[in-house]
Amino acid sequence: MQRILLALSVFMGTAAAALADPIEYFQVDGIAYDETIPAPEDRLGFGVGDRPIRHDAMVAYLTELADRSDRISVETIGYSHEHRPILFFTVTSPDNQDRIEDIRQQHLAQLAPGSTPGNGPAVIWLNYGVHGAESAGMDAAIPTLYHFAAAQGAEIEETLANSVILITAIFNPDGHSRRVNHVEAFGAEIAVTDPDHEQHNLWTEARTNHYWFDLNRQWLLQTQPESQAWLEQWHRWKPQVSADFHEMQTEATFYFHPGEPLRRNPLIPERARELTEGIAQYHVRFLDSEARLYTSAEGFDNFYVGKGSTYPQVNGSLGILFEIGAARGGLIEADRGLVRHGENVRTHFRTSLTTVEGALAQREAIAGYQRQFFADAAAQAARDSDRAYVFSATGDPERLNLFVDLLDRHDITVHALARNVRAGGQDYRAGEALIVRLDQPQYIMIRSLFDRVTEFDENIFYDVSGWTLPLAYDLEYAPLGRTFAADMLGDVISPRAVGTTPPQRSTYGYVLRWSDYFAPRSLYRLLDNDVRVRVATENVTIPVTGGPRQFGPGSVFIPLVGQDVSNDRIYELVAEAAREDGVSAHAVVSGSTPGNTPDLGDSSGFRSVDQPHVLVLFDDGIASYDAGEVWHQLDYRMHIPVTLRRKDEVGSLDWSRYTHLVIVGGGNTRLSDSAADRVRQWVREDGGVIIASRQAALMAQNVFLGVEPEADDEEEEDEEDSSDPDRRNYADLSVDDAEHIIGGAIFEGDLDPTHPIGFGYSDRFIALHRNMVETLEWPEDDPFAVVVQYADDPLLSGYASGRRLEEIGGTPAVIAQRMGRGAVILFADNPNFRATFRGNERMFMNAIFFSRLITPPRGEY
Repeated sequence: MQRILLALSVFMGTAAAALADPIEYFQVDGIAYDETIPAPEDRLGFGVGDRPIRHDAMVAYLTELADRSDRISVETIGYSHEHRPILFFTVTSPDNQDRIEDIRQQHLAQLAPGSTPGNGPAVIWLNYGVHGAESAGMDAAIPTLYHFAAAQGAEIEETLANSVILITAIFNPDGHSRRVNHVEAFGAEIAVTDPDHEQHNLWTEARTNHYWFDLNRQWLLQTQPESQAWLEQWHRWKPQVSADFHEMQTEATFYFHPGEPLRRNPLIPERARELTEGIAQYHVRFLDSEARLYTSAEGFDNFYVGKGSTYPQVNGSLGILFEIGAARGGLIEADRGLVRHGENVRTHFRTSLTTVEGALAQREAIAGYQRQFFADAAAQAARDSDRAYVFSATGDPERLNLFVDLLDRHDITVHALARNVRAGGQDYRAGEALIVRLDQPQYIMIRSLFDRVTEFDENIFYDVSGWTLPLAYDLEYAPLGRTFAADMLGDVISPRAVGTTPPQRSTYGYVLRWSDYFAPRSLYRLLDNDVRVRVATENVTIPVTGGPRQFGPGSVFIPLVGQDVSNDRIYELVAEAAREDGVSAHAVVSGSTPGNTPDLGDSSGFRSVDQPHVLVLFDDGIASYDAGEVWHQLDYRMHIPVTLRRKDEVGSLDWSRYTHLVIVGGGNTRLSDSAADRVRQWVREDGGVIIASRQAALMAQNVFLGVEPEADDEEEEDEEDSSDPDRRNYADLSVDDAEHIIGGAIFEGDLDPTHPIGFGYSDRFIALHRNMVETLEWPEDDPFAVVVQYADDPLLSGYASGRRLEEIGGTPAVIAQRMGRGAVILFADNPNFRATFRGNERMFMNAIFFSRLITPPRGEY
C-alpha cells in the first residue's frame, strides 16, 4: 500500500508526471517481485527518472539491496579522486555465492591451453556510468540490481544458477556528482524541455573525472584510480561477455554492437563478431516488441583497444557497446520527439537483461570461444619470430617501475633480465633491464602494447590510431628473436612501492639526480621549504660518498652553506626525496670536481632556480582534457599547486603572483587583445614564462613572438586551379575527409639534451604523440631555440598520410625562446597526453623549473 500511495503522489505534479517512473514501469511483465525488497522510490523518495540520484543515495540503496538479498554481494574496490567509493557487485544464485571463489578459480583454470573445459556459470560483466554526464548509463544499475534481488520464479532462478553477473556501480562517481549538482542547480518545478536551457548543458564537464580525464580511455592507460580499481576486478574474473552502457547525442536513437565491420582491430578474431551478433538478436527481439528505433553495426568501431567495449575483445571477452540518445537534464526536445531519462534507463536495463539472456543462450559457444582465444594466442606465440621484448629506462628506475605496474595491471608477467643482452643495436644490462616473454596467456595484449602499426585498411578512427606504450614511456626496447634463451629470464618482477635508500649525512651538501621521474616533486618540496638550490647546466662529476659519480644537466645541488634552513631540516627533505619520490640522492664530500667539469661554486655550471607559481587556463575554448592533464601532472603527480582560471577571466588577475602561464590546445585559444597585451608585458618586464601546446602554441608563436603562419605556395595554387575539377562520390566523403588526418599517431623527434628543456634525457631520440596537422614555424635569428625537431621520416606508430608526413617531417616540435626577461615555450603536441607519455612529461616539467636558464644568442645568424 505504501508503494502504491507513493507512486500516486509522484504522478500528481505537472513536472513529475512527465518524468517520474515508479518501479512498476521497470518490472518485467509476467514476473512476480518480492515486496520485501525495497523499490528505489521506497528509499530515494522518488522514482527513477524523476530527478538525479546523488551518489551517496545510490550507494546506500544498492548496498541495502545487497544486504537484503542472498543473491548479491558487494565490496568497495576503490575510491575516486574525491574519495567516493566504487562499488562492485557479484550477482548469482545463493548456492553459487557460497562457493564463489571456487567458481572463479575453476573459470580461470579452464582458460589455460590444454586444460579440461569447465561447465561453470557464464561470467558476464556490466559497466555502468564510465561517463559522468551519461546518466542513463549510471542509473540503469538501480533497476538492474533491484530486478536481480527481487524477481521471483523459475526463470530468474535458472538465470542466476547459470551465471555470475559482475556489476560496477558506478565507474565515475566524481563526474556523476558534478552532473547531479548541475542538473539540480538549474532544475525547475515545471520541466524545461528547451535544449538551450542551462540544465541540459553539462556534457563535457560532467563526462570526465575529477582531473577531467575521459575514463573510457583508461582501460589501457591505467593512470586514474577509478580505472585501476575496476580493471583489477576484470582480470580477477576475465569475464566472457562485457557490456558497456553509454549515452550519445540527443538526436540519435539507440545503438548496440557488433559495430562497424570494417573498423575491427586485426587482433580481434572474426568469431567474436559472430557471437556478438548472436547476442544482438535478443536486443532486437525486445526493441522490436516495443517498436523502438535502433541501429547496429554502423558508426562505432572496435579499433582502439583502450576503451570499455574494445579492451575486452583483445583479452578473450565479447565487448558490447550500448549508446542511447541522451535526455540530458531529464526531459528534452528532439526532432524525433521528447527524449525522457526514465525511458532511457529502462532501455539500458532491459538490454542488460537481454545481454544476459543472449549470453546464456550461447553459453557453451561463448565459453568455447574464450578458451579458443587463449589457445590460439598460445599457438601464435609459438609461431612468432619474436620470442620476447627487452626494455630499460636509462637513469630512471621509477619510470621503468611505472611501466612494470602498467603491465601488471594488464596481467602481463615481467622478468628481470638475468644476463647482459645486445638487441636492436643497444646493450641491455642485467640488474637494470627487464624482459617480457611472448609465450604467456596475454600474448595478444603484449602485441597490442608493443607493436608499431603504421599500415591500416581504413583511415577513419574513433580514437587514436597508435598507442605503442614503450614509446610513450620513452623506454629503450627491442624484440628478441632467435637470440632469446631461457637463461635470460630472471625472477618475476612485481611493481614496487616508490622509494629508495636515503643518502648518508653530509657536511657539505647533497645532489639529486634529475633523470629520476619524480625529481621535479622533490625539487618543488625543497623550494617550497625555502631551501636554496643550484642546478647543473652540463655534465659534471661530483665527489660523493662512495666515490666520484657523473651527474647530467638538471641535477639538483643543495649546498649547506648560505641557507636559512637548518642542516637537519635539509637532510629530512633530501631523505624524503629518496624515500617518497624514489630520487637518487647523494651526500657531497667536496666542492672540487675532478676533470674538466665545473666546481660546485661555478656560477655558470650551476644556476639557481626559483619556486614556480603556475597559472593554468581552462574553459572558453580550451580543451578540458588537455587542461586536466596539465592539472593532474602538476598537482596529483608532482604535488605542485596550480591556479586554475577560465581563459576569458584573466583581466583582473594580479600577475605578480605567477611565474608560469600554461595554455593548452583547443578550438579557441586566443586571448583578448587587452589580456594578450598584459601577458606580453608580464613576460617582457616581469620575466613571466608562457608554456603553450598544440593550437595554443600556434597562437602564441603568432601573438607573442610575431611569427606569421607560412602562406601556401601561390604557384602550387595556380597549378591546382588549372587542373581538372576534383569531383568525388559523396559516398566516399567520410573516408576521403580522413585521408590527411593524423589518427593520434606517435612520431619520432630529435631532442637536444643539452638544452635546459632537454635536461634529464639520456639520448636524442624522443617519441611524441601527435593528433593535429598544423606545424610550428622555424624561429628567426635563433638557431638554438628548437629543442625537438621532427625526424624527416617521423612516423613510428599509428596513421598519418604521406602528405602530412612530408609536411611535418623536419619541422620544430618544441621551441623555447627568451622574450624580454621571460620566455615562451611552445609544444607542437600535448606533452601530457592522457598522463601516459612519460617521456614527454619531463620536457614539460623542465619548462616549469628551467625556463629561466635559457640564454638568448648574442651573435648574428
